[in-house]
Amino acid sequence: MSDLYCVFGHPIAHSKSPAIHAAFAEQTGQAMRYEARLAPVDDFAGALARLWADGGRGANVTVPFKEEAFRLSDRLTPRAARAAAVNTLCLQDGEVLGDNTDGAGLVRDLSDRLAVDLAGQRILLLGAGGAARGVIAPLLAVKPAILTIANRSADKAQALATAFADLGPVEARRFAELTGRSWDVVINATSASLAGTRLSLPDALLADARLVYDMMYGAGDTPFMAQARAAGAAQVADGLGMLVEQAAEAFALWRDVRPTTAPVLACLRRALAG
Repeated sequence: MSDLYCVFGHPIAHSKSPAIHAAFAEQTGQAMRYEARLAPVDDFAGALARLWADGGRGANVTVPFKEEAFRLSDRLTPRAARAAAVNTLCLQDGEVLGDNTDGAGLVRDLSDRLAVDLAGQRILLLGAGGAARGVIAPLLAVKPAILTIANRSADKAQALATAFADLGPVEARRFAELTGRSWDVVINATSASLAGTRLSLPDALLADARLVYDMMYGAGDTPFMAQARAAGAAQVADGLGMLVEQAAEAFALWRDVRPTTAPVLACLRRALAG
């Protein structure tokens, strides 16, 4: 019998996780099956209990359940504890271990696939929600010159900067305070691309960056990527690589083997291009 894993979300039909983990399992010779499960917004705990009752060994967790997964975990990895959010669950010796692989996936995509040496770089992180919180500690671990967290309002950004100040040089700014400054790497962790809206950023800020990165992805450029290209950015990238890399982190936790991500990413990219 193959081991059961799944991804929880609401909605979930769009998820690429089943295809990614099926490819990982085939590549590494692992006996496992992976499903997408739609969890009720008001009963994630019940959906999780059903997975364990069905013999499940682990799960990925996406919007809007990452904070609840954090609360339902018996134990936490240090990076999950820092993020106060969980996107990976693993049943170990009758206990539920909660992990957060988002930040590791982002850093690996930036460092390995895009060949950006983040050490000593000035990094601008746009947004102060859950997506941003999950990547701050891994970004600070690569020892940037400065990590700036920017948000439309100052309160959330400042709260994050204060919470992570012990890990490295981090500051908070409002979008309105970004004019006249430059960063080497700009990362969009807002939902602007999902909403199809434009961020109020100076064109020069995007043009001066070595890399402009959107955590979102699609068949072509996301709205944020298009905004960056129009501003004259030298290099832009989407978050599909981050998706695959964070999945590989979860797979390694579950199966104790790390899959090769490049062919899986290439296959997904071809599928998106249609």
